[in-house]
Amino acid sequence: MSNACAHTHNHDHAPTPDARAARLEAAQTLCVDSGERMTSSRLRTYELILEANGPIKAYDVIDRFHPEGAAKPPTVYRALSFLEQMGLIHRIESLNAFVACDTHDHKHTAGFLLCECCGQSEEIAIPNVADVETRAAKTGFRVNHITLEARGLCQACQTDH
Repeated sequence: MSNACAHTHNHDHAPTPDARAARLEAAQTLCVDSGERMTSSRLRTYELILEANGPIKAYDVIDRFHPEGAAKPPTVYRALSFLEQMGLIHRIESLNAFVACDTHDHKHTAGFLLCECCGQSEEIAIPNVADVETRAAKTGFRVNHITLEARGLCQACQTDH
């Protein structure tokens, strides 16, 4: 994601190579345990999201998919859909971008703290989701999806300003 400010962003939010490898292995285990297949295109898509160091758009994944050229869009979009269904990634709706899920509880509602300066995101648990669902039900509304996105400055960008 592009930076929205002028100062240099030398803080890195990406997981280490060892942490990425562990997450890739855990994703493969999750798929096997769920009776699903972690195909090479799904694994490569997840790997690119983990390497992104922040939210990444689908077309950036497509462009980075192969060293010799882009992947076919349907391949990546199917992989993104699968990874999201498995709870391995989240879509940040306001950015139309994807990030790796930061928790091992793959059935949860996540919120995001989005830095308006460096473009990084941090996943947070949304408090009182049950209250929202209960209040909605009282009005006859059925909640299908909740997204919470809060914008501001990460700690590193606050320091840089």
